[in-house]
Amino acid sequence: MAIAFLKAFLVGGAICMAGQLIINFTHLTNGKLLVLFLVTGAVLQGFGLYEKLIEFAGAGASIPICGFGCALVQGAVEAVRTDGWIGAFTGGLSRCALGIAVAIVSGYIVAIIFRPHTKKN
Repeated sequence: MAIAFLKAFLVGGAICMAGQLIINFTHLTNGKLLVLFLVTGAVLQGFGLYEKLIEFAGAGASIPICGFGCALVQGAVEAVRTDGWIGAFTGGLSRCALGIAVAIVSGYIVAIIFRPHTKKN
């Protein structure tokens, strides 16, 4: 059990460290970095590699945003097998619908509770 936590911590930490290094040494904005990690997870899953990383590291690989990209591709591939080509458009969203809904509802609740304001430079 402790080995599983260690693997998740190391892989998740390596993903976060890669993101921090990209922020420190490039001029990429946070939004571009988010898209980069999402697309990286999707491409790696397209080649069947990210699933193996999730099997190895568990939540350390599935919780970061690249795990979301992986889930989108998995859903699209599964839906193509059952529904044909229309599944390429519907499968990813149906696979990730719960996560998307939680993010939207949580963001709405936080926006109601707290007063948003712009950051002063």
